[in-house]
Amino acid sequence: MAFDYTSIQTRVEDGVLSATLDAGPLNLLGVDLVRDLVSLVDGLSNDPGDVRVVIIDSASPNYFSAHVDLAAVPQYTAEAAKAGGPGDASLGMFLHKLARVPVITIAKVRGRARGGGNELALACDMIFASRDNAVFGQFEAGTGALPGGGGIQHLTRRLGRTRAVEAITGAADFDADLAERYGWINRALPDTELDGFVESLAKRIAGFPPQGVKAAKRAINDLTLAEPAHVRSDAVLFQGLIALPETRERLDHLADRGLQSDGELERDLGKAVGEFRP
Repeated sequence: MAFDYTSIQTRVEDGVLSATLDAGPLNLLGVDLVRDLVSLVDGLSNDPGDVRVVIIDSASPNYFSAHVDLAAVPQYTAEAAKAGGPGDASLGMFLHKLARVPVITIAKVRGRARGGGNELALACDMIFASRDNAVFGQFEAGTGALPGGGGIQHLTRRLGRTRAVEAITGAADFDADLAERYGWINRALPDTELDGFVESLAKRIAGFPPQGVKAAKRAINDLTLAEPAHVRSDAVLFQGLIALPETRERLDHLADRGLQSDGELERDLGKAVGEFRP
């Protein structure tokens, strides 16, 4: 497969593709990054070539991906729609396709992965995170919306009902240790050990006969992934909720305080959404 992206750095070695998100300091899931991710997933789905494992990480030390670009929801949704067919015009259905690519995908998380950024990580087969600085969260309920890109489906299956309710309706941040304890991620590792561990695991898997690995992933997906109808339903609810006046009021308030800029509010967004008073 060919690699020609404006917002993703790529490197292939020993069957392992490193795909490093590089779309500004926040790595917002906006038009450019979603377009490049769609192209990447299309290539992995149709002709992965010698690629057996993909590691997705970030060029930003502070953000894996902050969240979707809230100023460009229709635009990035149009890009995500190119990954599917009629009725699949949503980030959630694109990430559902990512979850089913015929290679193993690993999210290596440093910094913050919230909202759609967390849903991108959840769509990968495994998540390993820096114990020193990784943060996970689905903050949407704090603005009046809900996770629309698969977060509800993945977290309910991983965390169980009660912890999923806590994580999603509480809209708080989870550090890597707590995320590991809850089953949100595979492991939290010291930052100095993260790269070596993920690289070693990726190369180990890439060295196995690919047909067995593909068959195992397909069987696990069939048992654990959400039905497309449920993903579509969450996406429709998200699109409707972010248009409500109360939600717009909260998002505008956060925007006035620095939402989508690399400052204090984004660094502590889980706290900020709980402090809003109309």
